[in-house]
Amino acid sequence: MAGHSHWAGIKHKKGKADKQRSAVFSKLSREITVAAKLGDKNPDMNSRLRSAIQAARSANMPKDNIERAIDKSSIAADSNFENIRYEGFGPAKTAIVVNTLTDNKNRTASSIRTIFQKNGGGLGTQGSASHNFQQLGVIKIKKEEIDEEKVFNLAIDAGANDCIFHNHYYEIHTNKDEIYDVKNILEKEISNFVSTEIEWIAVNKIKLNDEDKEKIMKFLEILEDNEDVQNVFTNAI
Repeated sequence: MAGHSHWAGIKHKKGKADKQRSAVFSKLSREITVAAKLGDKNPDMNSRLRSAIQAARSANMPKDNIERAIDKSSIAADSNFENIRYEGFGPAKTAIVVNTLTDNKNRTASSIRTIFQKNGGGLGTQGSASHNFQQLGVIKIKKEEIDEEKVFNLAIDAGANDCIFHNHYYEIHTNKDEIYDVKNILEKEISNFVSTEIEWIAVNKIKLNDEDKEKIMKFLEILEDNEDVQNVFTNAI
C-alpha cells in the first residue's frame, strides 16, 4: 500500500515476502470490498473502486482475488466498515498519522493504543500530530508506463500541483478534492497506477540518528502489520 512515503518499502527489504504479500492483499481486498459496497460495482462508474483495483493489479494481486473481493461486497452487506484516523507520537517524538479501515472500532483503538505504548510512543487527540502534515491527493505511477517529460506535461495540464521523480515511480500531487478529476485526465494516457490516495505529507520533518531510525522502522512495521491499518504516515526522515 501507499503510506509513509519515505519509509515505503521498508518491509520488503526485510524479507518475509510471502507473509507481507498476504497482508498487502488482505488490505487491498478490504478496500476493494468497501469501495464496491459504497458505490457502483462497475469500476468505470466508481473512481474509488477503479483506483483500488489498479493498486491491486500493481501489487500483482490475482484477478480471482479481485473478483472475490468485489463479490464479497454483496455478501458483507451488513458489515459496516469505517475509516478512522489515529494520531500520536512514536520514538524520538516523531509525529504519526494512522489511517484504518475497520468494522470494530473498539478492537482497532485498543490495538493501536497498545502498539504505541509498547514502542515508546503514545496516542494523542485529533489534531495533535496532523498539524505537522498537509493532506494532498497523491497519484503514483511506475516509470516504465510513461517518460518523464510526457508525464510532467500531462500532470500539469491536468491541474496537478507537482510531479516528483523518484527512482522507480512518479509521484503526482493534487489538491485532495481534485484527485479524481486529475486522475480521470491521466487515465487517457496511462493504464496502470501504483496507487491513488489522499496522503498526509509531512511539513515539519524530523531528521533521526541511526538508532532512532531503527526504532521508528520497527514501530512502523508493527503498525502496518495490523490488519485494520491501511496507511501510516510519519514526519521522520
